[in-house]
Amino acid sequence: MDYQLPDRNLFKERYEQTSGSRDHIIRELIEAVEKAVYPLASRPTVKGRVKGFTSYYKKYLKLLKITPGTEPVITDLIALRVICPFLEDLTEVESLLRECFSITELDRKGAHFSFKEFGYESVHLLVEIPEALIEKWGDCGSRQAEIQIRTILQDAWAEVEHELVYKAEFTPFDEPLKRKLAAVNASLSLADSIFQEIRIYQRQLNSELGKRRDSFFRKIEEATDGLLFGPEKDEDDGFNENPLPPDDRATIDDLLLNALYAHNKSRFSEAASFYSRILEMKTAGGIRSLIYKHRGMAYFAQSRYEEAIEDFTKSLETDPASYKSAYYRGVVKSVLRLYPGAIEDFTLSLKINPYQNFTFYRRGQAYYHLEDYPAALADCEASLALDPGFSGAIRFRTLLQNKLKMLG
Repeated sequence: MDYQLPDRNLFKERYEQTSGSRDHIIRELIEAVEKAVYPLASRPTVKGRVKGFTSYYKKYLKLLKITPGTEPVITDLIALRVICPFLEDLTEVESLLRECFSITELDRKGAHFSFKEFGYESVHLLVEIPEALIEKWGDCGSRQAEIQIRTILQDAWAEVEHELVYKAEFTPFDEPLKRKLAAVNASLSLADSIFQEIRIYQRQLNSELGKRRDSFFRKIEEATDGLLFGPEKDEDDGFNENPLPPDDRATIDDLLLNALYAHNKSRFSEAASFYSRILEMKTAGGIRSLIYKHRGMAYFAQSRYEEAIEDFTKSLETDPASYKSAYYRGVVKSVLRLYPGAIEDFTLSLKINPYQNFTFYRRGQAYYHLEDYPAALADCEASLALDPGFSGAIRFRTLLQNKLKMLG
């Protein structure tokens, strides 16, 4: 042995002298990392730990044996972990942390593994502890901290592997057992990839849904508000007669995304055909209600009002809690100037969900056309109570107040 073992008691005494500073510094580091990753919608979890003395001393001796004569530097005395739901978050978290800390080392652990191997994957950043924290709390026994960035599944695997392999006295060299561990790791990696694919699909779907809603509401405003505040605009129905080729391999998700894309491109006939194909498949009640509602919106965009009413009715029959279907059916009836029926539908929608400023607003418009101005004004006020800044209702209230003054 060509190196001197440190006195364990003295080593422990030095370790404990800086423990108070470490506790304060790690709390502030956790807060700093949480603040850094706050912009992410997925809300990663941040954890921290200080290496216990036994583990610290053990690692010190291990490093001393590897590099005798050199004072070992333990960089993970203070360590933080950022646990993310999705793979895409890892890069974003790394980028955000680069803006907040001085990074001295980056290690992408597990990146070199083949599909036949097992081992945890993680991004390890070695960062400088801000000088301001050391000045504030004193020497903590280290000038650096380690930050690990993992997905939830990578973290789960790392915890299990740490117990089975790293901490165990016996490491499995039996080939069947090694293959089993590799298979579990591969399954978790595949699950991470699938979760990411679903995340991307949801983002695409939400984007298309948002565009579809905007297009639908624009037509509502032109067809209903125009009767109050100006001439109604002509609407190009975007009708497309091109038949769709059969595709037995398409899933409901594929068809829905294609339908929404066509819908947002104003190819309403094509969108309706996609919706119809979904309805021909075996779908649960909630999904059928949703698809009827979407197809009804596509029919409405083509001014195929009777078919739209029929689909919104089917959506309600399939899901009686679908207050939007009741609202949309009321809108179509308003466009057709069937105001008593529109009021019934708006009332039904509000019975299901009373917190809809637009539904109060539309019902008020229907009352206006029936010359029930007090009821119209009451609904207008209810709409403004829910959204005081709603410009359409503000303008409508002025119209009603002037109308009532004239009648008074």
